[in-house]
Amino acid sequence: MIIVTGAAGFIGSCLVRRLNEAGYTDILVVDDFSRPDKQRNLEGKKIRGEVHRDNFARWLERHHTDVDAIFHIGARTDTTEMDTAIFDNLNLEYSKALWMLCSGFQIPFFYASSAATYGLGEKGYSDDHTIIPDLKPLNPYGQSKQDFDVWVLQTVDGGRSTVDGGRWTVDGGAAPPVWAGFKFFNVYGPNEYHKGRMASVIFHTARQIKATGGMKLFRSHRPDFKDGEQSRDFIYVKDVIDVLLFFLEKRPPNAIYNLGTGKARTFLDLATGTFRAMDLEPKITFIDTPADIRDTYQYFTEADMRKLRDLAGYREPFYGLEAGIDDYVKRYLKEELIW
Repeated sequence: MIIVTGAAGFIGSCLVRRLNEAGYTDILVVDDFSRPDKQRNLEGKKIRGEVHRDNFARWLERHHTDVDAIFHIGARTDTTEMDTAIFDNLNLEYSKALWMLCSGFQIPFFYASSAATYGLGEKGYSDDHTIIPDLKPLNPYGQSKQDFDVWVLQTVDGGRSTVDGGRWTVDGGAAPPVWAGFKFFNVYGPNEYHKGRMASVIFHTARQIKATGGMKLFRSHRPDFKDGEQSRDFIYVKDVIDVLLFFLEKRPPNAIYNLGTGKARTFLDLATGTFRAMDLEPKITFIDTPADIRDTYQYFTEADMRKLRDLAGYREPFYGLEAGIDDYVKRYLKEELIW
């Protein structure tokens, strides 16, 4: 049996779909299941059953011999939430508990981290384990992901890793037999209809175009970036879950990995691509970045993807931004379909 936490959410539900396509149907889905708008994401998917996230640890203690692997995708992901206690509970302590259970029961464990851990990018965007403890996230969400990454490294190896001939290795420690953390960069794609303000800019662009005929992007508040040239590493969710499936089946070396495309693109590129996918000429204007996120707004992210390619051996190409937008808009957003 494969477990997916956060299974009614965006990435989790796409992972369940991809597992089904690969022939996996013995899947237990874990979430809080309290929102009808998220329940739609599980429609048509083949699963064994559901367990509420609050009951999952107890369920795992009783049924661990049936479990082949856990994908821990569930988390509180609101970057505007400032209550650290919420993140300490749902993102940090909950993840620690699952890690320790998987360590004790020897269950493979794959978990979602975030590029929000990189903050303003003062230390670059390398997933080298020696750099991770020094990262400085900009908000409580990013800090919760950072705290768990650091705890993992301290647990398995005292926070140390070594590089030998361009290959990263991690030694020993209290850990699941197989594990990996993934620093998701800016993921977009189907099944994010419930995310509201936290949905991708592609989603909001398509909605604004339908409603008004145009798109408003955030104005730059830094002199070194022109309006619309703020840049992120945008990755299509289908690429993300293909990597997760690869780790399930191929079991690359245990480590924390970046998961982006390795190429930053501007928000102007993204908005223009969305207009093109909708067969419209771009009509883009700019508004001030909201005050509540202005001081913690990332102007640039770009994943260093050498570890995934060189250590894990993942060779498949990723969608280019325009190709990913075209697939998302035409196959899903146009009729607001789920995947």
